[in-house]
Amino acid sequence: MYVIVEMQGQQFKVEQGRRLFVHHIKGVELGAEVEFDKVLLVDNDGAVKVGTPLIEGAKVVCEVLSPLVKGDKVLVFHKKRRKGYRKLNGHRQQFTEVRVKEVVA
Repeated sequence: MYVIVEMQGQQFKVEQGRRLFVHHIKGVELGAEVEFDKVLLVDNDGAVKVGTPLIEGAKVVCEVLSPLVKGDKVLVFHKKRRKGYRKLNGHRQQFTEVRVKEVVA
């Protein structure tokens, strides 16, 4: 059984016991439970149920494994040739690591 759920503006294919890195959730602590109720699709061993746009009563319960994880650094380099213009910017996205405890569908 798996579901497609929207978490923090992104869609994930979720199964019970799976670990995910979602965009940073502010104000959560280590070991806290977080519920996501924007379930878009449920596949229960071949029986597919698609929401219009959401499925009523379905939710995903997750446990926070790490409240703040930094992603890889992405470097953005701009250059204009023969003008002496160079600019380097870096960015590290912040994530929250969660584990799916239960899928209620």
